[in-house]
Amino acid sequence: MAALTNDRNTPAYSGGFHAMERNLAASTTVHAGSMVAQSAAGDAVPAAASNTLTVLGRAANRASTAAGSTLPDKVRIERGVFRFANSASDAITIADYGRPCYAVDDQTVAKTDGSGARPKAGIIRDVDAQGVWVEF
Repeated sequence: MAALTNDRNTPAYSGGFHAMERNLAASTTVHAGSMVAQSAAGDAVPAAASNTLTVLGRAANRASTAAGSTLPDKVRIERGVFRFANSASDAITIADYGRPCYAVDDQTVAKTDGSGARPKAGIIRDVDAQGVWVEF
């Protein structure tokens, strides 16, 4: 899958989760339901296949620091168990339960770190026909 260009409805396991709020990096848009990471400077950015990022959780709102945006410049990040897309080229199976998975983009996770290129997204908690349940 490709990186998001709009919000996504990211299903969550029922139960408790906690949240934090972070400032966005300059000229950045984060979509609700996407995976959010922290840059080396400590700002929130969309998760991507970059080993300089630390994945934090799922965005609860859309936020943007793009020029002319009227959206909030802070994103609320939820931690819990959420379902994301499974990488077609580095697919996760139920046999990977309990192991780490890695961010391909802001809505896709993979089985491996891509030879060190991808940041750890979280722990695999289930795999179904719609994707991978990831615990942040």
